[in-house]
Amino acid sequence: MALLRLSGPLVGANLLQMGVYAVDVMFVARLGAIDFAAATLGVFLFSLILWAMIGFTGACAPIIAAELGARAHAVRQVRRSFRMAMWLGLISGVFFMGVLAFGKEILLALGQDPRIAARTGAFLDILLFIMVPNIWAGVMRTVAAALGRPGWAMLVTAGALGLGALGNWLLVFGHAGFPALGLEGSAIASLITAVAMMLAYAAILAFDGKLRRYRLFGKWWLPHWKRMGEIARLGAPIALTFTLEGGLFGGAAFLMGLIGVTEVAAHAIALNIAALAFQVPFGIAQAATIRVGMAYGARNRVWIGRAGWASIVTGTGFMVLTATTIWIAPKLIVGIYVNVDDPARTREVALAIQYLAVAAMFQLFDGAQAVAAGALRGLQDTRIPMVVAAFGYWVAGFGTAILFGFHLNWQGVGIWVGLAVGLAVVSALLVTRWAMRERLGLLPG
Repeated sequence: MALLRLSGPLVGANLLQMGVYAVDVMFVARLGAIDFAAATLGVFLFSLILWAMIGFTGACAPIIAAELGARAHAVRQVRRSFRMAMWLGLISGVFFMGVLAFGKEILLALGQDPRIAARTGAFLDILLFIMVPNIWAGVMRTVAAALGRPGWAMLVTAGALGLGALGNWLLVFGHAGFPALGLEGSAIASLITAVAMMLAYAAILAFDGKLRRYRLFGKWWLPHWKRMGEIARLGAPIALTFTLEGGLFGGAAFLMGLIGVTEVAAHAIALNIAALAFQVPFGIAQAATIRVGMAYGARNRVWIGRAGWASIVTGTGFMVLTATTIWIAPKLIVGIYVNVDDPARTREVALAIQYLAVAAMFQLFDGAQAVAAGALRGLQDTRIPMVVAAFGYWVAGFGTAILFGFHLNWQGVGIWVGLAVGLAVVSALLVTRWAMRERLGLLPG
């Protein structure tokens, strides 16, 4: 029950967050194939960096959980971890804003269509300003959950969903007297939404009755280099792991770009659907990190095992339901994103349905690897899982995608088979590592 109380709101928030992204996709998809492909590639570059930085700064979660497990009133330690995570978020966010400013040049160097690269560059010139607000919102959400207030995440994200939908409606096509800004309008709507989320979380941390006693914004200017180093050392492998996983799916988008614009659009639809299903085990994984982390801090091996296995079984079991749904009704699901009866999009719809058939098969692997990784992060074990991700995603997964997609000429379906292989390998290795945690010396003495 403790796992469900913690993971439920996080899962809800993750699903709502995907709803925020889905709203953007639904509006931009109606602008045409070029703008849709540009948004797909732009959001990939942005999201790859953002999720890596959220993983990097989110390393404060297992540290805070362990501190609370060891002593329930670790106010000063919690405040230090939060403050240094926010500092790291600012430093890393500003750096990567500079990287995204060269979005057009990056895509051209990767061989993408010049028309798509130009539109992507214009899109990212606005979207890059969301980086720091989103990282900070991620840190505040993580800390609120670790301190026993996960419900706020769902409420704030629900508000963001409504605000994002309104912003897209007003600015993409120009309603209620607002200008029709197209792709750039969607980016502006995302910027407004991100800033609103950041401010909402800041208000919650400052005024919530349970959270304000930690005085998380106190002594904001005071560095604690040792704690910053601890978060960075634990967080860097998490960031790289997120990058490797996100890079596999994003790399698949670039491979699709070498085949054609229609393949990129179909891939974006199928990937968005698969990512929506993934939010449930991802939320359970976040809860597993906190629950296992508290048990780790309390040095309770029985609690560690119970929290971890309960999470893995719950996350994997849910993916049976998503796999069945995707397998039974793929056309109905694709119809949420595009008009499946539009003759101009017949091939795009057909490709998306083919890709979803593969996605249905790898749902179990995706859920198991996500939750096992979260449980291992609770043990502050991040380096070997990073190596596992590098091998599984990029040697087994991407290698298979190239082999099946191009050498065997399966094209887009072959690329998705590569995704499935990568997830299967990582899942098997991480679950095995969790099962062998005692023999590997991962448990507290």
